[in-house]
Amino acid sequence: MSDGFDRAMIGEECWIRSTDQTRRPLPTRRWLGTSDHADNPADQALTSCCDGPTIDLGCGPGRLVAALLRRGVVALGVDISPTAVAVTRFRGAPALHRDLYGPLPAAGRWTYALLADGNIGIGGDPLRVLARTHELLAVGGVAVVEFDRPGTGMVHRRLRVETRTSAGPWFPWAEVGIEQAAQLAAATGFRVHATAEVSGRHIAWLQRHPMDTEVLR
Repeated sequence: MSDGFDRAMIGEECWIRSTDQTRRPLPTRRWLGTSDHADNPADQALTSCCDGPTIDLGCGPGRLVAALLRRGVVALGVDISPTAVAVTRFRGAPALHRDLYGPLPAAGRWTYALLADGNIGIGGDPLRVLARTHELLAVGGVAVVEFDRPGTGMVHRRLRVETRTSAGPWFPWAEVGIEQAAQLAAATGFRVHATAEVSGRHIAWLQRHPMDTEVLR
């Protein structure tokens, strides 16, 4: 997947295509933090509560990590795209070129974890993503998760990234509506602390408690 996203990480015009042949543009300018002010309130909502060490899972080109550092918050980005990591570091923000399921520093001690831009759908397995996020957070820590619009349900797709001249490999993804937040949270050791719609984007704050239920499979 990283090969297809690398061009998006530097702002090239890209699209995402599903196996049903629907295609939509990727918000590359927003990911880079260069889009207009309409998106700023949602990005601010994603990070506004973060007042302790924060890990951004699937950080992309690092706009949120950089915003946290400007506020004096300890933050770290993680992404499988080497280009995303390079752009994040170019901003002066720390980032690791890692799979989120691989070894990561301070596991079990992060105060906040970000899953922005629909990253709960990574790998097509939202339960696995949230269970891993639970492992990374300290007890009482908060996962700040961006979901899809209400009514989306949980849709599993195979996608690929396309440019004007190339197409990347197919990869699994999930689109998850905000109405799924409570069920996913309960299954992975979280509780829903709050939800909000900001500039048409849907965010849930999930607080970690000790895992006392078995993750649904």
